[in-house]
Amino acid sequence: MSLDEELLDGMLVALPGVGRDDLTVLTEGGLPSAFPTTEFASAAVAAAGLAAARFAGAGAVTVDRRLASAWFGWSIHPIGWDLPTVWDAIAGDYVTRDGWLRLHTNAPHHRAAALRVLGTANERDEVAAAVAAWTGDDLERAVVAAGGCAAAMRSPEEWCDSPQGRAVAAEPLIAWENLVVQPEPRPGAPSRPLAGVRVLDLTRVLAGPVATRLLAQLGADVLRIDPPDWDEGVVPEVTLGKRTTRLDLTLDRDRTVFSDLLATADVLVHGYRPGALDGLGFGAHERQRIRPGLIDVALDAYGWSGPRRADRGFDSLVQMSTGIAQAGMVDGGATVPVPLPVQALDHATGYLAAAAALTALASRRDNAPGITARLSLARTAQLLLAHRGEGNHEPFTPIDPTDYAPGLEATSWGAATRLRSPVRITGIDLSASPAHALGHDQARWL
Repeated sequence: MSLDEELLDGMLVALPGVGRDDLTVLTEGGLPSAFPTTEFASAAVAAAGLAAARFAGAGAVTVDRRLASAWFGWSIHPIGWDLPTVWDAIAGDYVTRDGWLRLHTNAPHHRAAALRVLGTANERDEVAAAVAAWTGDDLERAVVAAGGCAAAMRSPEEWCDSPQGRAVAAEPLIAWENLVVQPEPRPGAPSRPLAGVRVLDLTRVLAGPVATRLLAQLGADVLRIDPPDWDEGVVPEVTLGKRTTRLDLTLDRDRTVFSDLLATADVLVHGYRPGALDGLGFGAHERQRIRPGLIDVALDAYGWSGPRRADRGFDSLVQMSTGIAQAGMVDGGATVPVPLPVQALDHATGYLAAAAALTALASRRDNAPGITARLSLARTAQLLLAHRGEGNHEPFTPIDPTDYAPGLEATSWGAATRLRSPVRITGIDLSASPAHALGHDQARWL
């Protein structure tokens, strides 16, 4: 069994009814890493493709490992314009009294929280000097307690021995409620198998938007909802095929609009920390009351149990916490943290979340009750941690113009080309409408 297949089997265990009998994996090589990043990417893409094929009653699934690796970075290539800046000037790795710590400050309120704890101006040199006076654990907890995002670097062994590491290891890759496995999908795949399926997208960087992007490519009406004034650098990458709108769920009128949308949605994908939607008055029981039978797919950073389950987090932070960045540093003989070459935890969890939504939609065909699926970046990371030092890391042939889909994509920012899909499913059209800016559309279903 190849490592691609081994990782895929570890994912398919969490997707009842989805098998890999009609799967072809193309190209050799892999991204340079202390972990099998390319095998991880191709397995996640394959899991989602196989779930889509099962839902649609489609045929063969083909995954290109090279393109899967590329889509875990950037799939879009702007023509005559530049991609937005992804990282804030303060975000990054810093030396503490006893190791390394990463600050994630892309969101203004997260940056403000970190600067408030450190007592510095918005200047990187001042931040570095202030961080150096703290231990990693103390600063991590102080920033998180203040509403910010930080992670001290730990080794894989330290993570596995920690209370949170033990809690996450005991969780399933996908935690299901009310999933009923149907014996066989409906035969005959329409080219757009999710046509008519309504998906509410309450996610931001990056796993959730990856999940809903694939659902949009499969034909779903995906409506992304963001709060006023929110933006993120990866929007041109992840709004492919979607419509986008803005609502302020602290306002009565916008809460009413959201309730009306939810009442006729098929799938809700959200990336809030445990309990956060409850605080807005849209807890799990209320969501099911508004929309009985709702498929509810939830993502978070650090898992759904354990003392850190409510911590804010992102891919780069989880890589520091779980030991991935430390393993990369040690194995590569580096003197600074070495993360994965792409944000693979985000992307893989996103594809698994899409697969979960597809598996739940197949289950709901016979009027099954509301189905919930919960995933986390930290639990997805466990799949990689078991394969340190493995994988094919021979360089890929560089991406060239033939790797891009024909034609131009008329985005909100200008013309662009986009890589061909890393997955092909016989009989299914994965084309989608161009990416566009947040807040582009009215808050209504098509």
